[in-house]
Amino acid sequence: MGTFWSDLRHALRMFLKNPGFTLAAVGALALGIGANTAIFSVVNAVLLKPLTYPDPDRIVHLMLTYPDGSGPVTSPTKYNLWRTETGSVLQDVTAYDFGGPGFNLTGDHPEQVHGIHASEAFFRLFGAPVMLGRTFTPQEDSPNGGNVVVLSYGLWQRRYGGDPHMVGRSISLSNEPYTVVGVLGQSFRSDPEAELFVPFQLDPESTNQGHYFQASARLKPGVTLAQANAQLKIVADQFRRRYPGGMDVHEGFSAEPLRDLIVSDIRSSLFVLLGAVGFVLLIACANVANLLLVRATGRRREFAIRAAMGAGRARIVRQLLTESVLLSVTGGVLGLILGYVGVRALLAVSPADIPRVGEGGADLGLDWRVLLFTLGVSLLTGILFGLFPALGAARPDLNTTLKESSNRSGTGFRQGMARSLLVVSEVSLALVLLIGAALLIRTYMALRAVQPGFDTHHVLTMEMSVVGDHFSKTAAVAQLVRNGRERVNAIPGVEESASTCCLPLEGGFGLPFIVVGRPLGKEQQTGGAGWMNASPGYFSTFKIPILRGRDFTDQDTAGAPGVVLINQTMAKQFWPKDNPVGQQIIIGKGVGPQFDEPARQIIGIVGDIHDGGLNRNPRPLMIIPQAQVTDGITALNATIGPVVWVVRTHADPHQLSSAIVEQLRQASGGFPVARVRTMDEVVVRSTAREDFNMLLLTIFGASALLLAAIGIYGLMAYSVQQRTQEMGIRMALGADRARIRNLVVWHGMRLALAGVVIGVGAAFGLTRLLASFLFGVKVYDPTVFVAVPVILTLVALAAVWMPATRASRLDPMQALRVE
Repeated sequence: MGTFWSDLRHALRMFLKNPGFTLAAVGALALGIGANTAIFSVVNAVLLKPLTYPDPDRIVHLMLTYPDGSGPVTSPTKYNLWRTETGSVLQDVTAYDFGGPGFNLTGDHPEQVHGIHASEAFFRLFGAPVMLGRTFTPQEDSPNGGNVVVLSYGLWQRRYGGDPHMVGRSISLSNEPYTVVGVLGQSFRSDPEAELFVPFQLDPESTNQGHYFQASARLKPGVTLAQANAQLKIVADQFRRRYPGGMDVHEGFSAEPLRDLIVSDIRSSLFVLLGAVGFVLLIACANVANLLLVRATGRRREFAIRAAMGAGRARIVRQLLTESVLLSVTGGVLGLILGYVGVRALLAVSPADIPRVGEGGADLGLDWRVLLFTLGVSLLTGILFGLFPALGAARPDLNTTLKESSNRSGTGFRQGMARSLLVVSEVSLALVLLIGAALLIRTYMALRAVQPGFDTHHVLTMEMSVVGDHFSKTAAVAQLVRNGRERVNAIPGVEESASTCCLPLEGGFGLPFIVVGRPLGKEQQTGGAGWMNASPGYFSTFKIPILRGRDFTDQDTAGAPGVVLINQTMAKQFWPKDNPVGQQIIIGKGVGPQFDEPARQIIGIVGDIHDGGLNRNPRPLMIIPQAQVTDGITALNATIGPVVWVVRTHADPHQLSSAIVEQLRQASGGFPVARVRTMDEVVVRSTAREDFNMLLLTIFGASALLLAAIGIYGLMAYSVQQRTQEMGIRMALGADRARIRNLVVWHGMRLALAGVVIGVGAAFGLTRLLASFLFGVKVYDPTVFVAVPVILTLVALAAVWMPATRASRLDPMQALRVE
């Protein structure tokens, strides 16, 4: 131990005597380790931390399976069968929705809060602690079970000041009284997050086939996931027999671990980013290894003297490894701070909708996994970049080294080759990262170039929950929309307004349809398409063109003949040679009684919009007038999603937001609105994940480029210093300055070009991992695979040119005198 402290004190003295070397090495390591710590902290929060529920690995999500994948949503008929027929393998089967519409806390200070409908088993399944009162009883979770509510700890504190007598009090939700039966503990966080919970009250005899909520359960003790899936396969057969036509023979049921579902769409992105920062760390290690090789060359006399005085090879290796590990640990401490602050800043600036990290990365923390990872990476990198220079320095030729002056103790072939290989590896790794970043930048540009099919500028959007008995009928919602539009359109500066169920880019619903008069054959429907409702003014608000036929009018009411608009994609797919305008379709037949309605006439074709995202092609879409939605669908929609208001203004819509909100509040009888956003903000949010990936990989690529350039420059500067006498002799024998400069340039560019060739080959193999992240660009995009190597070569040339120019300006007489 005494020897270790002696080595440590000696290393500290050496670093303090060489502050330039120390700052360069620690800076490179802090950059590499910090990038790795940043990404690992996200990986830790998303993939490694267990869910906060009791025995989380036993919680499964019940899925619908299809030939091309699976889906996490279900219908009342499927849920009821799961609850009654899986008792041998599952327990606490529970239903809960997505918290889409929110709930209106009405009264003195109306506000919209996040809430979900949940069945009574929800709280047992997820281990929700109860601070006051209780949760729902089975009777309260039955149809007509009464208006009861459970509050979250946060809402109880924020809205009601932590009133200890809250249980039994009545609160107003959408102007209806609800009795508080319980308050949950502070530690409980649901997914989706909610501030209050009301009972789902699903009808056990329901025949509704609409998919609008989700279901989870817990594996019974001793039951494996495979056994649960085997039972669900039997239940799927039972469902097909009980509801003919309700599910295709190729479809089925399955159980999937809940955590896998939560992180399924981010897992591959995180692994790719983790690999990218690994490349940055390797480049930083190569840089520091090169610095240590140069430094070890200058210390050859020191090591030779120590060896002559009896120091063994192991003693010298240990001293040098102590120095390298001290460097890496120092870089690791700085990298830990840099990574933690950096990733939170990035998530705040560019939110990526990453699950389990909280708003702006609020849930990211420095737990033992992150600290252990940073320590492990620091120690590993210290050994990795320090071992080779240490082994090389521990084999000195005592006779030769002691005869040389310190400046003449030049580099041997082995060390020169090692430094060259390190530079080649830096360039190749940097090129792979830069090509990946360039592909994502091209994806970013392609997404921005997509024409969404509507005009996003000067459009304000906001949401209003209409949960409650007052708006359970279509007529009441239609009257609300008419009153709201009249009030909003009267505001100076407003051009047009409308309401809908679904904003473009944020998805929507889907229903089957039948073309009247067209033979069905063996199929139950003609096909399936997206479904949405909209009020008059919707298409003019978004400037969506009516390609054929007419728009909705105020006369398309519940008492008028049923009408429907379809988009261009649906017209081309189902009427490739005919004009669909004037034909009739039946929508939603067989899905459930809420969807039963007579045939509707197609009155027009509208332009395609990207309703599922800019990176997805428009799907077939049916749009019906909001006033003609069936009462059953209106009641169902109220529990699934809010009424969405869209307003086009002549100027900046934010300037009118307060006036619009007030007019809608008055039109609804005091209901608040939430999520006030411009449509431009919605577009930006829709590509947040892609933008975040692009930003990170660009930062990593730029860091790698900088480190590679520094590595090339450092090697060539050292090479010029070591070969000063040689160049002096060449110039004395007649070599002109241009030849000396070209000699140095060619030596450096050979290494850079070798790295470029290797990097291009590696990129051809590794960029395939980015295929699922790309849009509008091929994995082997020729523009990227030509431009990036050229740019990197030019950067390398600039890095080589500076020491080459310095070499060409040497005075031959002074160069020959250099010791």
